[in-house]
Amino acid sequence: MIDNFRHKGLRKKLVSTIKSKGITNERVLDAIGQIPRHLFLDKAFEEWAYKDQAFPIGQGQTISQPYTVAYQTELINPQPQDKILEIGTGSGYQACVLALLSKKIYSIERQKILFEKTNKLLKSIGFERVRTLYGDGYLGAPRFAPFDKILITAGATRVPEKLLEQLKVGGNMVIPIGNGDDKTMTRITKTAEDEYKTERFGLFRFVPFKEGEVD
Repeated sequence: MIDNFRHKGLRKKLVSTIKSKGITNERVLDAIGQIPRHLFLDKAFEEWAYKDQAFPIGQGQTISQPYTVAYQTELINPQPQDKILEIGTGSGYQACVLALLSKKIYSIERQKILFEKTNKLLKSIGFERVRTLYGDGYLGAPRFAPFDKILITAGATRVPEKLLEQLKVGGNMVIPIGNGDDKTMTRITKTAEDEYKTERFGLFRFVPFKEGEVD
């Protein structure tokens, strides 16, 4: 797979764009600058891969706008020793950004076709250490819990109780929540067992966070 100087130059411009929109975490910006986003898109969209916008990836899903990826990543503030659970693998782009920032990444995808495609891609580009799981994101990954951070990359109407249970005390979850098209980016910090602090940020649009698996 090709990643040339032109791609690297385009990534540098993308990082500048994201920075101008308010992202300040240098580790996050550096990770965005390293990941070859064009490899996660269909050939038809490769020319626009480093535009700050979302694109379809099949199965009714999208690869998120880079600014949104950076925004969510900055909110969970991944640390090198963190074990992170991502809900909604999608293209795998967000998982790879997290993998440059933290030690252990687990990512759940409910769409079987997308899961298999992305799993193959991640291995081909050297991100085998991202542990991809096929299943219902609402149930989390209890086998590998607890997690320092949990990141949901789909729009929810409620906070899944199972995910809160799998969060470490002191850890946080970032989840877009709302009943309409616009979801409020929300950070929930587990301050003690069964005690939480909730912070609300900007409005974003996401594909719906659905329950169940899709063969």
